[in-house]
Amino acid sequence: MRVLGIDPGIGCTGYAVLELKNNKFILIELGVIKTSPKDTMPVRLKTIYEGVSEVIASLEPDEMAIETVFVGKNVQSALKLGHARGAAIIAGAIAGLDVQEYSPKEVKKNIAGTGNATKEQVQFMVKSILRLEKVPKPNDAADAVAIALSFIQTVKFRNAIKR
Repeated sequence: MRVLGIDPGIGCTGYAVLELKNNKFILIELGVIKTSPKDTMPVRLKTIYEGVSEVIASLEPDEMAIETVFVGKNVQSALKLGHARGAAIIAGAIAGLDVQEYSPKEVKKNIAGTGNATKEQVQFMVKSILRLEKVPKPNDAADAVAIALSFIQTVKFRNAIKR
């Protein structure tokens, strides 16, 4: 199973592709898709869409997982985040991927065991689970790794229950 994790953002969208092979996790690639604040919203969304589409075409994931929108104090930021999510989701849907959504709390719970885990705790668990020498960087890409890992952990759990 090969999963594309997406941490959406209008300025920087993180992505990571993880594979589960013989019950071992393999980090295939991680990175970010950056947009320019000087560009119009349509151009920025097109950049995100094209970037995610490129990742899908080159790394051929079977599934896609993306973080849901969380609404803080700034409604405009939440709306922009929603637009970025939409561009990424459309790229996945057009490529024929099943797109699953996870809230930040779900990701934290799936990775660190508690929905109130800190970013550092999640990063430590990602590093441990994947047996990496150091925490993936940049942060947006590291978050995408956690999202992809969360998807795989959820699927493994559901399959174990079915047996």
